Order: sequence, then C-alpha cells, then structure tokens
Amino acid sequence: MPNIAGRSRALPSVRDARRGIGDDVSVRYVSRAPAPPLDGLIDDLYYLEGVPPYARLLLPAAPAPLLIVNLGAPFLIRAATDGDSAEYADGCAVATPTRAWKFGYPTPTRSVGVHFKPWGLAPFLPMPAAELCDRPATIARIWGRPAVAELRRRLASADTPHEMLRLFEEDLARRTRVVDGLEIVRQVSSAIAQNGGSMPISDLGMGTRASSTYLAKRFKDVVGVTPKRLARSYRFTFTVLAIDVAAPIDWGEVAAGAGYFDQAHFIHEFREFTGLTPTQYVEVRRRFLREHPAHALEGWLLPAD
Repeated sequence: MPNIAGRSRALPSVRDARRGIGDDVSVRYVSRAPAPPLDGLIDDLYYLEGVPPYARLLLPAAPAPLLIVNLGAPFLIRAATDGDSAEYADGCAVATPTRAWKFGYPTPTRSVGVHFKPWGLAPFLPMPAAELCDRPATIARIWGRPAVAELRRRLASADTPHEMLRLFEEDLARRTRVVDGLEIVRQVSSAIAQNGGSMPISDLGMGTRASSTYLAKRFKDVVGVTPKRLARSYRFTFTVLAIDVAAPIDWGEVAAGAGYFDQAHFIHEFREFTGLTPTQYVEVRRRFLREHPAHALEGWLLPAD
C-alpha cells in the first residue's frame, strides 16, 4: 500500500508482517524506514514475497511516487494512459499518479520497493518527474541495464529481507543527486500534506516568495504534477481513507465534511482518482476485508479481478 502519511524518523525502524490463512503464510511484507538523509525523501522501503491476495490489484491515484525492483517473474501494469497491459521484468518507477492503474502480480511474487514522499523520487531520476506521471518506466530506463542487473543480483543474493533492504538503502544513497528547486517544492508539499489539501495554493505559495509560474514548473519537474493537483490528491486520499466501509455511509456528509462543492463534484473526483463510483469502491473494499482480513496489503490496494 502506498504510504501517504508523510513521516519523518531519526532512526531506521522495521516492520515484518506475515499474512495468510491458518498456518499457510501467503505473503511476507517487511517495511523499513530509512536513516537520514534518505528519510527526507522516502517514507519507507519494503520487501514483498509470496502469493498475492488477487492476481490483479487496482491502485487508486495517491500522492505517493513508487519504485519497484522486481526479483521474480515479470509483472503486468495497465496505466491510465494505456489501453493494454505492459510487462515489466526488472521493475518500474512511477511519479505521482493522477489516475488509477492496475497491477498484475505473478504467482508467487518477489520484489523490493520504495514509497517516496511526493518530491522524493526526483533525485533518483535522469528526467523530469512529469514524464513518469501515469507512465511507469522500467528501472533499466532510469538507471541503465547493466547497473540494474547488478543491483538485482546483489539484492537476490542477500541472506534475509532485512539485509536486502539495508543493501537497497545504501544503493539509493549513492544514487541521490541534487535537484533544482527541491527545497521549495518540499516546503510547499509538506504544507499541503499537513492541511490535507484544503488550503488555497495561493496562500501556501506566499511564504516562498516564488511566482506561481515558477512553482508550477518546479512541481512538474520534481513531483510530476502541479501544486493544485497534488492538493486535490491529498484531499481525496485523506477523505477516502477515513471512511469506515463497515458502517453506513452518507456520501453527502462525507463530501461536505471534506470541503467539496457538492456531492456531484465528489463523485466526479472519485471516478477520476479510482475509476470507480463510491458504491463500487465500498463493495471492493468490503470484499478485500471479508476475504482477506488483516492482510498486509489491505488498505489502499483494491481487488481488480
């Protein structure tokens, strides 16, 4: 699940979860928060191994760039801009998405990945983040085929998932580059996150003394989307994740509480960010909770079968 909370930790921490039915452990998910200075760019690194709960999963748009290094069989992605699924053997990276995309896991699957802060992917890219918005790129395109082959070899030969994540963190630290405008983007993005996307962008930009044109350009290069689009993503994601799908839902009340103009506007945002109606979203969330209670991947990911 994308980590969108925007955490900052002084020391690494690790979470190791195993989820299955009875004694049949189907998925192992290990999460590690990085040490400084990577904690300013990354929420966490993770290791995923096992049989996914569904062959295909729907990933709604969220303010969370993602990078996956694949260590198993190729997986499939159908991005918002594509009609057909594309195969990714070495892994992929995607900047802040604006539409949902579908992810087809192999069975079993094995990978390591990174949940970035909205601005965090840019220091690892050779191109503007906007080029990867809704367009997942292979890891080979980003770092080169020989470098990726060596990285995958080293990760695959690690003795434990924890050692694998340590090696991956060291590799990422070596790849970090300076990005123009990163600090101003981080400052505004953090303010957007803190108020859940509800404050006008003009108010946020006043403290930076930067023009709206400059800010929008830097955001496109660093985050992949404009400040306004990022704020919309935060507001929608925070609103939806706060919904208790086990209880009756008054959608008009939800929309008004989140500051949407009306319920119709909220429903339009729902379709744009998830590809589902609110009713359909609740149905698939309830299905996941019913069929795989307390699963390590439950939360933002949805069954797409």
